[in-house]
Amino acid sequence: MLISFTIENWMSFRNPAKFSMIASRERQHNERVPKIAKYSARILPIAAIYGGNASGKTNLFKALNFAQRLVVRGTQPKEIIPIESFCLDSERTSYPSSFSFELLIDETIYEFSFSVTKSKVIEEKLVEISSTTEKVLYHRQNEEINFDVSLDKDKYLHFAFKGTRDNQLFLTNSVSQKVKTFAPIYEWFDDSLELIAPDSRFAPFERFIDDKDPLHHKMGEMLAQFDTGITQLGSEDIPFNRLDLPDGVKAEISQHITEDSGVKLANNDDRVIIERKDENLIVKKLVTYHSKRDGENVKFDIKNESDGSRRVIDLLPAFLSISAAKSKKVYIVDELDRNLHTLLTRKLIELYLQSCSETSRAQMLFTTHDVLLMDQSLLRRDEMWVTERNRYGESGLISFNEYKDIRYDKDIRKSYLLGRMGGIPRLRTDISLMKNNIAEENL
Repeated sequence: MLISFTIENWMSFRNPAKFSMIASRERQHNERVPKIAKYSARILPIAAIYGGNASGKTNLFKALNFAQRLVVRGTQPKEIIPIESFCLDSERTSYPSSFSFELLIDETIYEFSFSVTKSKVIEEKLVEISSTTEKVLYHRQNEEINFDVSLDKDKYLHFAFKGTRDNQLFLTNSVSQKVKTFAPIYEWFDDSLELIAPDSRFAPFERFIDDKDPLHHKMGEMLAQFDTGITQLGSEDIPFNRLDLPDGVKAEISQHITEDSGVKLANNDDRVIIERKDENLIVKKLVTYHSKRDGENVKFDIKNESDGSRRVIDLLPAFLSISAAKSKKVYIVDELDRNLHTLLTRKLIELYLQSCSETSRAQMLFTTHDVLLMDQSLLRRDEMWVTERNRYGESGLISFNEYKDIRYDKDIRKSYLLGRMGGIPRLRTDISLMKNNIAEENL
């Protein structure tokens, strides 16, 4: 689980900004908030991030995406670390960008942090936190590293650090050198953290094609419930030469695919799997089916579905995944409401929240402009955040829980739209008329 993350000098975030999933003392929806008995703590299962355009919401998403890529994929020799520091302050462009994560992994809390410039890792630290003490497993500063006494005698750890480049995280290199000590932290970034951008395509769509996969049937049921017109998902075999790909790409695919490996492609809104069987290339394309008046099914290409239906196809597997028992996935979705009706978005959120309990360990974080989701019957105050950009172009983060005048039974949407909580566009036109109209509705 993600407990918190802090960023500094990243894009529009000049100063440290901390986002926390630690539950407040609020009692609303307590039955679905996971409890961590070992730490006497409660960690929120969901969070919504609001804010005006260019307020910093997507920059938070990009920060997490950058951190994940740096940990999991690492860097090549002499490669520039692709940080994007705050550029509206000439001094800050030469400062390192800093990232810190508090993570719950197998019921143990770790704090992993690093500061980087475009050319090198300035500092990197991994701390194991118990209910009473903190153990610094390692602390790297420039070209030196200090290990906890329990690890310092391990000569291979020192050897692994000597082979770590200046532009590379020690965590990443140690795992590549088969050091198992720090593997759980790496695996959290690699396996547990899932980022879905507005134009993302859900990766394991081959599960929709396999009619023996439980997700295949579940997706068909849910798509029907969401009024997409889709009765089921399926596949269609097509000739390899019909794929709309450059000849060079086709040649590359044909050369490297074996009977033990395949290729998944999301091309021009189509999703296809290419496999080799008996020396022949087999292409299976994901398709949908709609029902005619007489009950007969009609096949549709994915590209012929509406933007909203395609968005549901991309998002629904994520919600089904984190709703599954014992799921430990953390999904972070930028612009969850993109192309979706507000009632459909709410239904997806409710679907997930129904599975949350004191023992669940999955999480969903999302950015949104959908004010109708700003509803305390759906979300707690500490599960709603807002990003705001000041007149100097600096973004900040604040939880609705910090506004002490918001009662648990208050409709906070009107206060938000009136600008009392920040996070709305500072329009140059006179918006007093809109404010007056909203105020009149309160009378």
